[in-house]
Amino acid sequence: MIRKIIQIDRDKCNGCGLCVQACHEGAIGMVDGRAQLLRDDYCDGLGDCLPACPTGAITFVEREAAAYDHAAVMANQQAKRSGQDAPLPCGCPGSQSRRIQHPEEEAQAACTAPAASQLRQWPVQIKLVPVNAPYFDGAHLLVAADCTAYAYGSFHQDFMRGKVTLVGCPKLDEGDYTEKLTEIIRGNEIKALTVVRMEVPCCGGIERAAVTALKNSGKFIPWQVVTISVDGRILNA
Repeated sequence: MIRKIIQIDRDKCNGCGLCVQACHEGAIGMVDGRAQLLRDDYCDGLGDCLPACPTGAITFVEREAAAYDHAAVMANQQAKRSGQDAPLPCGCPGSQSRRIQHPEEEAQAACTAPAASQLRQWPVQIKLVPVNAPYFDGAHLLVAADCTAYAYGSFHQDFMRGKVTLVGCPKLDEGDYTEKLTEIIRGNEIKALTVVRMEVPCCGGIERAAVTALKNSGKFIPWQVVTISVDGRILNA
């Protein structure tokens, strides 16, 4: 049928994700860092997402599109609320939704005294950091998967203290970190390397990139890999 539906200009999209939050039907999602209409039948054509977009990337068009399916939208929202019933967005078992429960007293204790940040430099994203930044000289380098800092409660104190921290997500970022990390290790006086990853299989990409980079650099420095469970435990040390 021909009907009014949104259209997203990916060249104008800045990846803020505000339209995703504004779309109550779940028709919009982030794909490779840009907003995208995922399903025509989830879009009701009312345009709640339009005023949320700061760059004017969203407009209305009239085109051939599936009719709005209210029942499908409700079923999708119910699946998201139930967590475990939601389909995996990819083939990786590490993407499966799960709820983590901790003892109430641990949660209360964690809130009593805020810990000081141990971040020593900016930026922290592997993709953004310059390879010859002065803070790399004599540094103990920490290469960590994004999720580790959220899963492990004392991440700043136990892992970041005294280190230069680089983070990334091999599942979501485009390309491979190996070449960039090789340049950093080869071109600077790195004293030691610590890799912190999650237990999920797709997180192995950051470990492989860091270890391969160390080998390719020709440097012989102390290194270790620490794996964090999804419920915040250190599985090896």
